Amino acid sequence: MDEHEQGDAPPVAELVRDHVSAGGDVAEEQGEPPQALLSGFAGDGPAKRKRKRRRKRGRRRVFVRDGAECETRPQPAAAVPPTGSSEPETLRRGRAYAARLTYSRSDETFYAALDLGTNNCRLLVATPGRPGCFRVVDAFSRIVRLGEGLSSSGRLTQAAMDRAVEALAVCAEKLGNRRLAGLRMIATEACRSAENGGHFIERVHSETGLSLEIIDRRTEARLAVSGCSSLVTRETDGLVLFDIGGGSSEIALIDLSRHRTPRLADHIVSWTSLPVGVVSLAERFGGRDVTRERFEAMVAHVSAMLERFDGGGRLAHLVSGERFHLLGTSGTVTTLAGVHLGLRRYDRRRVDGLWMERDNVDRMIETILGWSFEQRKANPCIGAERADLVLAGCAILEAIRRQWPAERLRVADRGLREGMLNEMMARDGVWRRRKRPRVEAG
Repeated sequence: MDEHEQGDAPPVAELVRDHVSAGGDVAEEQGEPPQALLSGFAGDGPAKRKRKRRRKRGRRRVFVRDGAECETRPQPAAAVPPTGSSEPETLRRGRAYAARLTYSRSDETFYAALDLGTNNCRLLVATPGRPGCFRVVDAFSRIVRLGEGLSSSGRLTQAAMDRAVEALAVCAEKLGNRRLAGLRMIATEACRSAENGGHFIERVHSETGLSLEIIDRRTEARLAVSGCSSLVTRETDGLVLFDIGGGSSEIALIDLSRHRTPRLADHIVSWTSLPVGVVSLAERFGGRDVTRERFEAMVAHVSAMLERFDGGGRLAHLVSGERFHLLGTSGTVTTLAGVHLGLRRYDRRRVDGLWMERDNVDRMIETILGWSFEQRKANPCIGAERADLVLAGCAILEAIRRQWPAERLRVADRGLREGMLNEMMARDGVWRRRKRPRVEAG
């Protein structure tokens, strides 16, 4: 797959859904969205690419086998199932690969970030690129609906946990094939709020070898901001960044009108995490057959939560200005963008960084609200897995838009994983530029 560069600050996002669901290899430079490429970066010329290929062919690659260096990639040992075991093959392979995870510093440095949410399990593996950017070399995404039934029972169901563990085993296999300089794996609202969330984390470690960290809501909001930082332009004075998840929705108010630093998270003036997401809201009000009255009831439910947010007025001096906008990162806004563009197949390159005017958002919500469940299911940007959730997401979005009216919404197909990768690479100083040798005048 062709590489493309993006950005001026650490970031990225989810690749084409059909591709990553199949677990395909990818190579993509992350940072600024594709629109920026058209006016700035022109790409490497043929001669430069040829020199790069020659250098790559001459580079000695070193791997590790049984603690010793070798020049050929170690082949994974075949998993031998115990006699009479009914355990899925993916779990056995995942444990075998996770046990082989190694961390090293080398010329080819890999970082990995895994996010297990209420609805999705996502993984990104990347290597640092030019300052402020990284190149995605592998990705995985699967809808697991870990939080299914959680809002009514307070517990993760056996079927939901089984689906998540199977997806995590695939991630373990992918991670086991890499020598990693940094790895962070997080779990969010479903594991935070479930009575048996801790037990599930222990099961994941036992069956896949992966150790997930349940993060708090403040950390989740900060990572979402970090993951989307390259989509905030210098012309922006203020924005409301929101991440509509499966079980919770994080909202950060960002004021850039005063002294500006490179780190977007430094400018968060207020934040909140609503205990509602597309899965929990759809389970409460119904997501399959949604009337206009039911949709308004969902909007009112979320609006009541926002009214209790004490810091919601911190951007009142900027909201009416032209240099204020909303920035959304979630399946809800990327779905709206795909429908708006009339895509026959979801294409992240066209969606990530897209600007949508207020009228366009109004029209898309109205269009989807007017569709039947079968029509939503048939749309290639919604599909069967999101058909019963998309209107709940639209209701959360509408409540946010009513609270902070803005003329424009920017769409981000990126989020927590990108934030984790940014923070790990910044922590290790991989983007620090080497000082050039001083030349004395003679």
